[in-house]
Amino acid sequence: MANTPRWLTNDEQRTWRCFLLASQLIDETLDRQLQRDANMPHAYYGILVALSEAPETTLRMSDLARHLRYSQSRMTHAISSMERSGWAVRRNCPDDRRSQLVSITPAGTAVLRETAPGHVAEVRSVLFDKLSDEQVEQLRTICTTLLADQQSS
Repeated sequence: MANTPRWLTNDEQRTWRCFLLASQLIDETLDRQLQRDANMPHAYYGILVALSEAPETTLRMSDLARHLRYSQSRMTHAISSMERSGWAVRRNCPDDRRSQLVSITPAGTAVLRETAPGHVAEVRSVLFDKLSDEQVEQLRTICTTLLADQQSS
């Protein structure tokens, strides 16, 4: 006999739909801001941030994909586009022929530095300015809980 689905309660359904719409609104708003200000999608900004924070501003492509939860093909496509823009560069990994390293370029660092103030202002406007300090703490706790099981996978 098939397992009966554990349907969402009305309250859970409302919460789920609110979460999806809010996430979509925030992502779309940030994507529009970055397209307008730097002609880059939100995903590329995240890649530049991750590379800028990495030791020697370089990561293995597979580690970068895993960190950002991107498929290998999505990461390869993004890095190819970012190379054409001059924001990133790939090279073979010297100690593992199967791997590639990706680094942020000086142009990538410059576009990140130029774009960051407007991006932070948009993040503040679309999210943090609407929440109390207590709500920010609750949101961080909720997101940390949701991500806890995913960190090792």
